[in-house]
Amino acid sequence: MCKVIAIANQKGGVGKTTTTSNLGIGLAKQGKKVLLIDADAQGSLTASLGIQEPDRLEITLATIMSNIINDEESPEPGILKHEEGVDFMPGNIELSGLETSLVNVMSRETVLRTYIEQQKTNYDYILIDCMPSLGMITINAFTCADSILIPVQAAYLPVKGLEQLIKTIGKVKRQINPKLKIEGILLTMVDNRTNYAKDISNLLIENYGNRVRIFKNSIPMSVRAAEISAEGVSIYKHDPNGKVASAYQSLTEEVIGDE
Repeated sequence: MCKVIAIANQKGGVGKTTTTSNLGIGLAKQGKKVLLIDADAQGSLTASLGIQEPDRLEITLATIMSNIINDEESPEPGILKHEEGVDFMPGNIELSGLETSLVNVMSRETVLRTYIEQQKTNYDYILIDCMPSLGMITINAFTCADSILIPVQAAYLPVKGLEQLIKTIGKVKRQINPKLKIEGILLTMVDNRTNYAKDISNLLIENYGNRVRIFKNSIPMSVRAAEISAEGVSIYKHDPNGKVASAYQSLTEEVIGDE
């Protein structure tokens, strides 16, 4: 059985892309077959997996989704392979144009689901890196996902902004995808030396702990983690003995524990 997890938060800079790549590669290290999908027009996941110029790629997620909308066959799969054992479907700026054109498409929320259904037999996990908005492409990701993992920066405003996201997830669950659930909230960029981080963690548990799982493992603040997107490799390769690699390893085990 393939599990599809969307990694989403409408706030930017909370660690969605870092979480997608390191959780995906963490799962691959555990022997799982993993496909990562870059559903963000900024192409950050694609860049962080070593593609220098995502906008020059011939086939990306936008190409695949356009072909589905127009009932055309895709000439080739367009899935790329990363040296650390994951496959990935790149994304780029063309997704911005697609977002606009989806408004007039019939069954517009289910375009991505058509593609995911074709891929499910090849993988144990499919992770979707969503753009920092609750637009039509993110709704597409929610429509085909089994669950949503929400990275949240350990700061007051990002935690307060969760309510809108949780409402949107509830709406998609009621109207389009009844099996959708929240995988959990993951605190990122945590500075464990401060009381502020503890206060934020308590605020999160107080507001959401009875409705949503909050992962036991949080991702610490780290300069080494900020460097990896430029290197095109995961934290496991860049800083294997560091605290961030250890945190993502523990998160991977928590996610696998749900099987």
